[in-house]
Amino acid sequence: MYEALFEDEENIFGGTPYSKFIDIIYNASRILTELELERLMKRMAVLEMMAEEAYGENFNELILQRLYNDVDKIEEKTKSLYIESVGNVLSQNE
Repeated sequence: MYEALFEDEENIFGGTPYSKFIDIIYNASRILTELELERLMKRMAVLEMMAEEAYGENFNELILQRLYNDVDKIEEKTKSLYIESVGNVLSQNE
């Protein structure tokens, strides 16, 4: 929790991608927040369906291996997705 306060001290937006995502989601209109969360869930559903088709029953094991082995890459991708979501909500808020 405390490391999030210092992780991006020099970030011109004042916080981590996660903290900005939370700020935007909690403060944006409910409709925009619901639309963004629905978009994320549908995207995740499609990706999971594709992965299950490609990897079959080993899908869950492969996810766990990837989470363990690619921590840094996953962290960077997660930050990127938070930033993308913030941009989606803000661009619709105009």
